[in-house]
Amino acid sequence: MHLATEALVDDLRRYLVGQPVPEILSLLADHFPGTASFSTSFGLEDQIITHFIFENDLPIRVFTLDTGRNFQETYSTWNKTLLRYEKPIEVFAPQTASVEKLLRQKGPNSFYESIENRKECCNIRKVEPLARALAGQKIWVTGIRAEQSANRQTMHPAEWDAAHQLIKVHPLFDWTWEQCWDFAQKNGIPVNPLHQQGFVSIGCAPCTRAIKPGEDFRAGRWWWEDQAAKECGLHATAAHQGLDPVVEKLPA
Repeated sequence: MHLATEALVDDLRRYLVGQPVPEILSLLADHFPGTASFSTSFGLEDQIITHFIFENDLPIRVFTLDTGRNFQETYSTWNKTLLRYEKPIEVFAPQTASVEKLLRQKGPNSFYESIENRKECCNIRKVEPLARALAGQKIWVTGIRAEQSANRQTMHPAEWDAAHQLIKVHPLFDWTWEQCWDFAQKNGIPVNPLHQQGFVSIGCAPCTRAIKPGEDFRAGRWWWEDQAAKECGLHATAAHQGLDPVVEKLPA
C-alpha cells in the first residue's frame, strides 16, 4: 500500500522518537535502498553520523560539498576520517564556470557587501552542488540539531523538503552539544580542531568565526548580517505542499 508523502513523514516522526541513531539509520537504509544519502561538512554532529554509518557498514551514501573556501582544519578532519574508516566519501564541487564568472565580475569577497551577494555565493558554492548530489534521492540525512538555532527549533526530526522533493531526517535532532562531544571522545571519532577554538558551526573560512560566551550557536556564521535566522539555503524550512505518493508505510 502506498501513502502520501505527508503521511510517511508523520510516520517517521513518530517512529524516530526515542530511537537509537543506529536503528534510525538502519531503517532508512532498509526502506530506501540506494536512495538514502548523508551530507557531511565534517563538523561534530556530522562526524558522529558518519561514524554510525561506516562502523555499521550501512548502505547510506556519504557525500560532502567542497566549496573551495573551507578551513584547512576541515580538510585535515576530512583526511583523518578517510584514514579512520577507510570508506569512500563522494565530493561535489561548484561549477567552475560559475565560480570564475563570480570572481571575474565581483571579486573574491563580494559576500561581505550585501545579503544578495552572500546568497549568490552560497548558491554557486553550496546550493547548486547539493541539488546535483541529491538528484534521484528519497532520503537526505543531516546533522541538524534543534539546539543549534531558534530557526531549527521549529523543525522536526523528519520533514518534507519541497526544494529537493525528498524527506530530510535528522537523527541527532534532540541531542545536546555536550552529548555529541562526549560520544565523539568516547569513540575516538576524528573531531575538527576548530571546535576547541570556539567554533561550534563550521562553514566556509571567510564566513565563519568562533562564537562568544552566551551567543547563539549560529552567531558565528555570516556574523556581519543582523538576522535571527541565518541559513545558506541548504536547510530552509518548507511546508508540506504538492506531495506525491512514494513508498510503503513504515513501522509506527
